[in-house]
Amino acid sequence: MPTSLEDYVESIFYFKGFQPDHSIERVVPTGHLFIIFELDGIERNTFDNQTLAVNETFRNVWVSGMHKNYLSISAHQDSEMFVIQFKPAGAFPFFHIPIHRLNNTVILAQEIFGDEIVTLRKQILKSETVVTKFDIATQWLLDRFDTTKIPEAALILILKQLQENSLSTHTTIVKTYSKTQKHLISQFKKYCGLTPKVLHRIFRFNQMLQQIQAQQKITWSQIAYQFGYTDQSHFIKEFNEFSGFNPQEFIEADHHNSEPNFFPLDRQG
Repeated sequence: MPTSLEDYVESIFYFKGFQPDHSIERVVPTGHLFIIFELDGIERNTFDNQTLAVNETFRNVWVSGMHKNYLSISAHQDSEMFVIQFKPAGAFPFFHIPIHRLNNTVILAQEIFGDEIVTLRKQILKSETVVTKFDIATQWLLDRFDTTKIPEAALILILKQLQENSLSTHTTIVKTYSKTQKHLISQFKKYCGLTPKVLHRIFRFNQMLQQIQAQQKITWSQIAYQFGYTDQSHFIKEFNEFSGFNPQEFIEADHHNSEPNFFPLDRQG
């Protein structure tokens, strides 16, 4: 059992009384996996990305796996939610199944954890203080942790380099792995869900979104060059793949002033 969860869990967060100015939002891939608890009794929906027709409905607890593309979800007034966000290679010791099985899916958490996850939700819901909620979730994670399912240090090193270096260095980075590239890909799928190349592209896209937020004036040609896109058409294609918007639509909708990974689709006012 680890003494700390910081090597595996990106964050655990709780919010109550959320009042969004929209009812549907687009979530871009970030390279993280989530366990999501609703504590307000409100059903959540996922939507078809093109038609925005309801795809599926979720309540209590669900898991959002590693996604390669954007996801359309519902946003609700007076929301109360508790969320566990895992690091890109952090979920396997707790889930005990290869993470690629959850790629591009949102599923009820009971399908993975059984009734224990429902019991955990009840305990979190009944807790009178926020600190107690966090303590209960932390203890559950510690109890779930399987030391035989820790990713090897070499994989973590490769992952760290992908997060910190530009996509132009991708081939150089993966060649430092001591075993075959096929083995590296299989390990990434097992622990991270996605391949090294796809994750590297997702990291680059999210770094770019953060850069856009920090700028008063956006020059797309400079952004494309800075982040190593081969040409403008390549940049636009990938921007649309990960966000569902072309760059001009993104700016016109004022998404560069929104949260970096959540973009309202039906904002009021």
